[in-house]
Amino acid sequence: MHFVIMGCGRVGASLARILEKRGHSIAVIDLNVEAFRKLGPDFSGRTVKGVGFDRDVLLKAGIRETDGFAAVASGDNSNILAARVVREEFDVQNVVARIYDQGRAEVYEKLGIPTVATVRWAAGQVMNRLLTDVATPVWRDPSGMTSLLQVPFESSWAGTSIKDIESKLHVKVPFITRLGSGQIPADQLLLQEGDVLYIAATNDRAQSVFRALSAAPEGH
Repeated sequence: MHFVIMGCGRVGASLARILEKRGHSIAVIDLNVEAFRKLGPDFSGRTVKGVGFDRDVLLKAGIRETDGFAAVASGDNSNILAARVVREEFDVQNVVARIYDQGRAEVYEKLGIPTVATVRWAAGQVMNRLLTDVATPVWRDPSGMTSLLQVPFESSWAGTSIKDIESKLHVKVPFITRLGSGQIPADQLLLQEGDVLYIAATNDRAQSVFRALSAAPEGH
């Protein structure tokens, strides 16, 4: 897959290197060409000087072919502006914006733009939002037998209750994140598009759970 990252600070550079090591194509945008040094001598992706809300800059970065866009520059305004341009003008739906102000982050979540607040998250969590083809462990018990996984789900699971998900997949859903806020879900809470779903499962169940959630529910 191809990803475009705006901002080559510590988070942006780390995210670019991690995604490249996973075999993805990367383009990094930054106004300061010196910032690209953070990518290291082995980085083989594309670097583009400019801002991520400039149409020509985005085209040079391959925005028409991108599978996801991360705005992780140092300013809230530039990050959210770039995220909106990419989503509204180029119809890229897989967009994440880093926002310093948690209050503003919640507002943009409600507008449908996923945000990551830097006081709580870093490059790894931005990557988890971008990658929709893997179940990502966010915690493992000391024995290594059980994990808490952030698991993407196929859109037709929306409207399914937490109780039904647990019953069908034989797992526990200890919490979800909705509109930027974490919550311990009640049994009858219905999953919504845009929710971040966390599953507690033994390691031998992780892949089967991922496959089940990647497809429509049985009987749908």
